[in-house]
Parts: sequence; C-alpha cells; structure tokens
Amino acid sequence: MTWSMPRPVLQLVAAILTLVAVGAFAMGVINAPHRGRLPGEKPDASASAAPAIEAEEATPLSTERIEGPPPPPELTPEEKAKLEAEAKAKEQAEAARKAQEEAAARAAATTPGPVAPAQPPQDRVGDLLDGVTPPPADPPF
Repeated sequence: MTWSMPRPVLQLVAAILTLVAVGAFAMGVINAPHRGRLPGEKPDASASAAPAIEAEEATPLSTERIEGPPPPPELTPEEKAKLEAEAKAKEQAEAARKAQEEAAARAAATTPGPVAPAQPPQDRVGDLLDGVTPPPADPPF
C-alpha cells in the first residue's frame, strides 16, 4: 500500500511525531518525583509545591452521624402492667414445669425396674453380604 502524499511531507510528519514523543517523555522525566512512595505513605511537605486547600464550610462527619440506635419509646402504664403480667405467667409456668419434672424424677427413683443388660449393637453387614448373589463365572462376552 502506498501513501498518496509526497515523500518529503511524510518525512516532515514523522519528524514532528518523533519530536512530540521525545518531548513528552522528557517532560515526564523532568516532572517525576525524586523518590517514589508506597501506597498509604504521605508525601513530603517539601515535595508539594501547592499548599493544602482549606474548606471554610467543611464539617467533620462524626457530628453528622447518629451514634447508635435511638432510645426505646416510653411505655404506657397499661403496657407496663401487661408486660409484668406476662412475666409472672412465665414464672408460674416455669415453676409448674419444674415441679412436674421433680415429681416424675421422684416417681422414677422410688420404683426400681429390672435392669436389662446392655446389648452390643449387631453387625448386619455380614448378613447383607451373604444375601448378595455372586457374579456369574462366565465373562459377559
């Protein structure tokens, strides 16, 4: 593929592009910091040419945030009485359940039953293997 421009024009464009590329590289080298820094490392005060910008109307975030959940709403006397009644009912139910458990434990302790010897668990794997039919002796082909 040939270009439709004359050769001297192409050489001039190539020279301009080369000068721009070399100039950009030189500016990058000149403006690079003398020493690199790691992420999170603060730059030196002498390295920064511009002073820090101070915002006049800036406020810290901690004053705008809500610190924790809001306090629970106040209970009315009717709600307080209802909660106390529920708590008493739970206590009575718990006491009744404990009394029933104690009575059942006393009844079980006073009537000793015959103690059966502990049986070891039976191994049924052998029974299962005996029930499996053996494969045929002839090959399938």
